[in-house]
Amino acid sequence: MNMIKLSDKTQTFYQARGKRWLDLAFALPMLILLSPLLASLAIVIRWKLGSPVLFRQKRPGKLGRIFTIYKFRSMTDETDSNGNPLPDDRRLGRFGQFLRASSLDELPELWNIVQGTMSFVGPRPLMTEYLSRYSPTQARRHEVPAGITGWAQINGRNTISWEQKFEFDVWYVEHQCFSLDLKILFLTFYKVLKRDDISADGHATMPKFMGTELPVDVKKAA
Repeated sequence: MNMIKLSDKTQTFYQARGKRWLDLAFALPMLILLSPLLASLAIVIRWKLGSPVLFRQKRPGKLGRIFTIYKFRSMTDETDSNGNPLPDDRRLGRFGQFLRASSLDELPELWNIVQGTMSFVGPRPLMTEYLSRYSPTQARRHEVPAGITGWAQINGRNTISWEQKFEFDVWYVEHQCFSLDLKILFLTFYKVLKRDDISADGHATMPKFMGTELPVDVKKAA
């Protein structure tokens, strides 16, 4: 699998060092402080949804490097009469919807941040199968670490098209800075409280990305 190449643009101190230091400074204390909540959620998830409690999946991060993402399980293992898993939106259920709407299912990703495979802010890590489907411009989303939240998440999340989402991701890559990250974090809390843009119609999140045939221009949010 080909690795994503970094652009020739010179990195700022924040991009090169400061962002990682801040990630560690906040992720480690949060893991400790939230450990009772994490343990309680694990017990309830095991009771309501079964095991394993944690959802693990290979995802591409910075430069396309593959890592294991950790999330709380939010779907059951229900199958149809032929033994095939039911569609995601059928297996989600009310409790799973609550976990996703409140973003509590994302809390284990704090460990990804400690590991250095993710950051608080950056493009969301998607399926590895998408790597070969990106246009050269869309692939630039992998020039920075993947994030728990990002510019696309506060500008429509799962209710915008894949092409719009990638436009927002690349815009973030080109404008990444401390003040923008603070803005994204603040607006993320607002979106979580409002429970906005959680899923596309008829899907637990979004339909699969199958590639973009033609360039699509979208107006970016200011």
